[in-house]
Amino acid sequence: MRTLFVPLAVMALAASPAFSQPAAGSNPSPIRHTAAATPEPASPLDLRSALALALRFNPGLSSASREREASDAAVVQAGAWPNPVFDAQVEDLRRGNRTTTLQLSQPIELGGKRAARVTAAERARDQAASALLARRSELRASVITLFFEVLAAQERLRLAQDSVGLAEVATRAAANRVAAGKVSPLEESRARVAEAGIRVELLQAEGALRSARQQLAALWGNPNPRFTQADGALDRLPADAAADVEGRLSAAPVLRQARLEVERRQALSDLEQARRVPDVTVSLGAKRVPADEGMGSGSGRNQVVVGLSVPLPIFDTNRGNVAEALSREEKARDELAAAELQLGADVAQATERLRSARATALTLQRDALPGAEAAYKAAARGFELGKFSFLEALDAQRTLFQVRNQHLLAVADAHRAAAELDRLLGTGGEEETPDAAPAAR
Repeated sequence: MRTLFVPLAVMALAASPAFSQPAAGSNPSPIRHTAAATPEPASPLDLRSALALALRFNPGLSSASREREASDAAVVQAGAWPNPVFDAQVEDLRRGNRTTTLQLSQPIELGGKRAARVTAAERARDQAASALLARRSELRASVITLFFEVLAAQERLRLAQDSVGLAEVATRAAANRVAAGKVSPLEESRARVAEAGIRVELLQAEGALRSARQQLAALWGNPNPRFTQADGALDRLPADAAADVEGRLSAAPVLRQARLEVERRQALSDLEQARRVPDVTVSLGAKRVPADEGMGSGSGRNQVVVGLSVPLPIFDTNRGNVAEALSREEKARDELAAAELQLGADVAQATERLRSARATALTLQRDALPGAEAAYKAAARGFELGKFSFLEALDAQRTLFQVRNQHLLAVADAHRAAAELDRLLGTGGEEETPDAAPAAR
């Protein structure tokens, strides 16, 4: 945003140290683990760089990515066939009567259990991928919101510095007038009290900026931000997204997650239905029996062993698991309907906030700011020439700063609402970032 030129405060501001220049020894070194590995620039940070840092180093996004990788492994495991079973039996330890049986058994799944199990695992994998995209959208919205919070805090700091510069000049002017016997000492006391109050506002603005910078840098795992300034155009309002909402509503992350949950629950219901069909186990082996003394044979005989095992579903028919799965499937459908209603309400609220903030910012920029700036310049010039009192100049200054602060709040609220819409409707983190190029000063 364009910084207002204040004729009376030029020398005071030039003599005061800039807030963006850290004091010697005040910039802490990065933390040993996460922050040390984060290539955060110490120079001014733009929005595109902030998004790149967050998408690369955010721990929550990394966690969602690990979950996506784990779901791939779960799909592989779900498609695995049952292992064969090798069985060895020895009857009677006496050598002459010993019978040895070697047998290999293979369980065979029936009823489509394997296909249903793989389908359920694939739906869980789709959910993990969708959750990763949703996390990227949330992170992108958080970065945009906090980046513009930093820009707004920087502008409030500049306004407070301008105010302190005028207060210092006014205090010196009042002291000179008191020394010359032109005004009462009460005028100087008022000027010093006003300057003290403005300095408190400056300290508050500095603290707000530090807090905003820390919150932004925490998104890429650095609690001690290294960047000294955010570089962007705060006065460029986001576009009105009302016309684009309907087309993006059906692809919102929360609805995509809810639909995938319905599909996963349906796959689990099919799996429980398939488990009602008993599996069979086919066995093939060889049996070594001792020689029959009555036959007069001196060696034993080998026999082929073939078996088939089928459990009888008499006591356990998996009826309870089937009922539970069907109930959870219906629950997922109800949650999908509830998510659609809640999303519609949240999107409508965010859209109205964006529209209202845009209208407020445009009205202040078009109608209120030009008049307040003209009045302030006239009062400041008149105070410099001795035509206006300090209180008159201070009143004009406070009016201007109040209007500009209202404009800052409206612009910041517009960017927050736009970022909230992106979070609700989903962006995947791949779309072009908002234009935050620095404005000409």
